[in-house]
Amino acid sequence: MRHKIKQFLNADCGMSNAKLDVSSLHHFTFEIHYSIFKAFILSPFTSNSYLCTSFNTVCSGINDVMTRYNTLLYYCYSTIADAAQFAADHLIFCKSLDLTGRIIVATEGLNGTVSGTAEACETYMDTLHADKRFATIDFKVDVVDTPSFVKMHVRYKSEIVHSGLRDPNIINPQQKTGIHLEPKEFLAMKDAGDVVILDVRSNYEHNLGKFKNAITLDIENFRDFPDKINELAQYKDKKIVTYCTGGIKCEKASALLLHEGFTDVYQLHGGIIKYGKEAAGEDFEGKCYVFDNRLSVDINSVNPVVISTCYNCGKTTHKMINCGNPQCNEHFTQCDECGEKMDGCCCDACKAHPRKREYDGTGYYVKIPQPVNTAKKSKARIFTD
Repeated sequence: MRHKIKQFLNADCGMSNAKLDVSSLHHFTFEIHYSIFKAFILSPFTSNSYLCTSFNTVCSGINDVMTRYNTLLYYCYSTIADAAQFAADHLIFCKSLDLTGRIIVATEGLNGTVSGTAEACETYMDTLHADKRFATIDFKVDVVDTPSFVKMHVRYKSEIVHSGLRDPNIINPQQKTGIHLEPKEFLAMKDAGDVVILDVRSNYEHNLGKFKNAITLDIENFRDFPDKINELAQYKDKKIVTYCTGGIKCEKASALLLHEGFTDVYQLHGGIIKYGKEAAGEDFEGKCYVFDNRLSVDINSVNPVVISTCYNCGKTTHKMINCGNPQCNEHFTQCDECGEKMDGCCCDACKAHPRKREYDGTGYYVKIPQPVNTAKKSKARIFTD
């Protein structure tokens, strides 16, 4: 079938360099558009020149639909002298590449997730790597069907991940952190009897997915981590291996553990995301929460399981959403049935809220600044028969 169209383009239209990227088309899509094309050919009222023009237009449209994008996850602890000005300039640079995403800039470095065409992302990575401050950035690259953000934000803050550990004389990831383990080293080490695997992420993240047998902490935000150090004192004679989504939280978490007297501290380099790419995600249970419109991604291609349950009914589900009430905006898991019933909200009060956002089935919303919610509630529940 493809050969016949190529023959037509070459012989009848002289279009050996047609705009159709045939090799990239899925079979089903190709069949549909070939059927349309065949109808043109069979029409006695259609000239060859008209056929060529029409088919070229169809091809161009198909290629637009088939465009793939990249999403980059990265961080870098490296001193930026005038971080506020850098943030303003960096936003202009990102917009010039038509990137979308969210980047935090601080004097201590960069923390970002950006999305765009493969070409734009390649330019972005090359530009940062050409700057000696960012030459060692380890970009985690995902191929996605659509951009993972709607807008581009670059913000200047006091830290690139909010921890409250701002004194570089005490905690400085550029000087002292846990020993970095590459994914396959982590895989080989994680089940040893003298090893404790420590998840340093928030409740809604590890409720969705975590490593098998990992220790989790009851924290709503990473800034709560320092308050949990005393709970970990029982593991001081063990090898502590920390992990998080992309590695950034572990830099300060492992540094704090060392500061508090833990002597054998490690961290998963590149986090869960890199582990999924280089070690096939083995023994990571559930899905990994990500901070973009995907909300979660698959990690384990070896022995995957679903561990999260619907907040409303308790049924097993891996679907993570944000509550439709912007003043709540909680992250929680909800099955499709409850999503329809609750209109994407966690409770009846949120469902009835006058500012409730329209639920489109994804549970992702472009964030609008809201007053601080001091009454946030944990979405972890235990269901019993």
